[in-house]
Amino acid sequence: MPQTPPFSAMFDSSGYNRNLYQAAEAGCTGLCYHDNNLLSGSLEALIQHLVPNVDYYPDNQIRKIAPKILQLLTEWTETFPYDFRDERMMRNLKDLAHQIASGEETYRKNVHQMIQGLVRKLATLSQYEEVLAKISSTSTDRLTVLKTKPQSIQRDIITICSDPYTLAQQLTHIELERLNYIGPEEFVQAFVQKDPLDNDKSCYSERKKTRNLEAYVEWFNRLSYLVATEICMPVKKKHRARMIEYFIDVARECFNIGNFNSLMAIISGMNMSPVSRLKKTWAKVKTAKFDVLEHQMDPSSNFYNYRTALRGAAQRSLAAHSSREKIVIPFFSLLIKDIYFLNEGCANRLPNGHVNFEKFWELAKQVSEFMTWKQVECPFERDRKILQYLLTVPVFSEDALYLASYESEGPENHIEKDRWKSLRSSLLGRV
Repeated sequence: MPQTPPFSAMFDSSGYNRNLYQAAEAGCTGLCYHDNNLLSGSLEALIQHLVPNVDYYPDNQIRKIAPKILQLLTEWTETFPYDFRDERMMRNLKDLAHQIASGEETYRKNVHQMIQGLVRKLATLSQYEEVLAKISSTSTDRLTVLKTKPQSIQRDIITICSDPYTLAQQLTHIELERLNYIGPEEFVQAFVQKDPLDNDKSCYSERKKTRNLEAYVEWFNRLSYLVATEICMPVKKKHRARMIEYFIDVARECFNIGNFNSLMAIISGMNMSPVSRLKKTWAKVKTAKFDVLEHQMDPSSNFYNYRTALRGAAQRSLAAHSSREKIVIPFFSLLIKDIYFLNEGCANRLPNGHVNFEKFWELAKQVSEFMTWKQVECPFERDRKILQYLLTVPVFSEDALYLASYESEGPENHIEKDRWKSLRSSLLGRV
């Protein structure tokens, strides 16, 4: 698993800890700023600073407040639409929106558009989750299908898509679609089980949904197993070698596109033990290109090479004039770990009791960057046949992969022989 350095090392260059503790030592009792940025403050001072009162929001100036409230609600429903899947939240939103719309005729159209846009987003989300559930329910072990219906699974990925660049494009379609459905609040819900400002107080009475985030992680695992399955399945050594070289080319195209998640999934699949043990097969493969890709995604030094490549892709995206150049699909598991360690490794409150705003600024920065990347529209033409194959074709389980590997290149020691016999008995006998 990737290792993340101490947070002192991660943020010293920006003066993160230095600014925080200077503010703490200064004994700020209200809100503490550095270079006009809020660093910390007591919860009481923040509430006093934000909550309206009669001095600056008197009742006779409600017309001045309404546009700000409408702007807040609009941004909330656009950025965090999944919050309103909760019936209570939706009911409160509609009540407040009704009050705003009833006050001024000019607000009614904006309120209507806001509610309608939110309803459409939630309906689309429900449809997407239904598709995910259907795909999940129909997933089958390829070994079972191979033995019961051998003619239905003789195809491989190369017969479906012979061009590595085209496959990389279709993988990018899947990545961007699944990224787009991940709500930013899912990052918070994945890690925060208690009140972030009170370690002894439960934040949620029930576990919040992170289904879309989990589905994206499941996609990574599926792609890894699909790659390993396609390599282990061919009977002939030259066909397995050809499949390995094919996926090396696909991975390289993913790197060029900026699709780092598919790239890492492919590398992970090729590095699975059932694949890596096929020494006779690998001897027929020109591995120079694969070595370059592995170097780019090397986990040493906290994925230094990958992070450098990601920064380059992000800079290219900022200056891009086309959707093709805007694509940045991060290695998602590492992004999750970065956010997790930032959340766990930095205190929510400073020693003086102030809320540690700079921690939350940094969390917001990472999630905001992700939000920008996930909104890019895929510029490549969709190929339904390829997409359906990638998403629905049965793949080998881990045991089935080992069995296929041993059947292709026999066991090399007693441990492998014993496992081979056990797998043949349990898997082939069961089928």
